[in-house]
Amino acid sequence: MSFRNELRALIRLAVPLAVAQAGTQLMTVVDLAVVGRLGARELAAAGLGTSIFFAVSVIGMGLVFGIDPLIAHALGGGDGGRARHMLWQGVWLALGTTVVLTAPLMLAPVIVPYFHLSAGVQQLTIVFVVVRAFGLAPMLLFLVVRAYLQAQHIARPMVYAMLAGNVFNLLSDIVLVFGWGPIPPLGVAGAALSTDLGSVLQLVIVAAYARGRASKPDWPEIRQAIRVGLPVGLQMGLEIGIFVLVGVLAGRMSALDLAAHQLVLGVASFTFTVAVGFAAAASVRVGLAVGARDQRATRIAGFAAFVAGASWMLVAAAIFAFAPRAVARLITNQAAVVDAAVPLMLVAAVFQISDGVQVVAAGALRGTGDTKFTFFANLVAHWLIGLPIAVYLGFHRSMGVLGLWWGLCAGLAAVATLLVLRFHRISARPIVPLGRA
Repeated sequence: MSFRNELRALIRLAVPLAVAQAGTQLMTVVDLAVVGRLGARELAAAGLGTSIFFAVSVIGMGLVFGIDPLIAHALGGGDGGRARHMLWQGVWLALGTTVVLTAPLMLAPVIVPYFHLSAGVQQLTIVFVVVRAFGLAPMLLFLVVRAYLQAQHIARPMVYAMLAGNVFNLLSDIVLVFGWGPIPPLGVAGAALSTDLGSVLQLVIVAAYARGRASKPDWPEIRQAIRVGLPVGLQMGLEIGIFVLVGVLAGRMSALDLAAHQLVLGVASFTFTVAVGFAAAASVRVGLAVGARDQRATRIAGFAAFVAGASWMLVAAAIFAFAPRAVARLITNQAAVVDAAVPLMLVAAVFQISDGVQVVAAGALRGTGDTKFTFFANLVAHWLIGLPIAVYLGFHRSMGVLGLWWGLCAGLAAVATLLVLRFHRISARPIVPLGRA
């Protein structure tokens, strides 16, 4: 297949996946936009609570992502029965992972006080995390079913789920956060509950398209999925963990700095999730090519995904750079928070392309079954390069939260470079597909 044809095929798959992925993140953005009307304290708590939830849940997300290449390689090799079997192994893996990860989320009342936040922000953050923990299972199960459908280029159910979930979340956010009739105002807890219920609705919709006979747990296959997915989970934990840590450092500066950080992180995460859709498509297209043992198609699929992901993030960067204040006002009407967010929005514009390229490259590498390198690249780039720069600029150069964000920018640039070079190297030779454990 030519590069142009592959780019078309990838975009046909990536666009609905990106829309669905962005719609999932839009639920979080809507939560912040609704809660932001209550004040800076509530916005900071909901934003930090969301970051903590994802810092824990990404381990589970990474584990179930280990199912992606196994399903894609099976379908690429013409083994639909194994692909169906792996869908159910992903279901069992998601349920087991939920049990394990719910425990640390429920320990929020013990852990959050160590962040040394203001009393009001601390208590609201704890409430948000505990309520949000109930949405972990439907979220992980949704990712498993999505992997099975997208590997077959069935993307429409994810779009339906996105639309239904977001309409429901918007309406229930307004009712639960502010109260309506007999329902009392629940504040940040209402926003968390609304997203949990929206996740359940999304799962029900996609599951209706993947009906069929169930498979019992196959422990060798589940262990193989864990071997592939655990490095992905650890890598995602490192990446989100650095953003959570920067949020904590910003919170120790002031509630206003934390609110600005969470606002910009929320909108940057929204554009990032569109790139995640391209990464999912890259994983599928590369995985199918690897399963078919087509080395040329593998290489073309990866680089076509890099071009598509970078192109989208260039558009996002332009929006952040030329309309930062308008974007900030979509989230809050608090003038002080908007003013504090504008400089961070300009930094976010700078790292959009590297952020998009690194996540697409990670998806392409996941499609090959190579996930360990991505973990080590994130460890080096974010924690050994980005974090020291963030601390130096933020505290030693007295640049405050702006300095912290320039450190994030440096880490993203480093990881993008490492991952693209890695894919270039391993795709230059034939890749053996992952077989039955």
